[in-house]
Amino acid sequence: MEREIIHDKENHQFILPLEDGLEAKVTYALDGDTMRLTYSEVPRSLRGQGIGQELVIKTFEKLTEEGYKAIGICGYIRAVARRSEKWRDIIA
Repeated sequence: MEREIIHDKENHQFILPLEDGLEAKVTYALDGDTMRLTYSEVPRSLRGQGIGQELVIKTFEKLTEEGYKAIGICGYIRAVARRSEKWRDIIA
């Protein structure tokens, strides 16, 4: 099932809707056109299934599509960025 990420600009977060009304999210602080990606969260009952990586990659895709740059503050977000040639140079 292909899940769409939602950019909730008012609350400074990216939301990935999941089954049973659950959601995974990345929160950020905006500094000009740069997002400081501060936190990623997957519901405890769904961890270990690759949802965190899907969430972070879709967040990267959406923010670059919208013209933002990003800095990974959250350790997990930084780790996902470092594992990929594509994101290593885009996400500081």
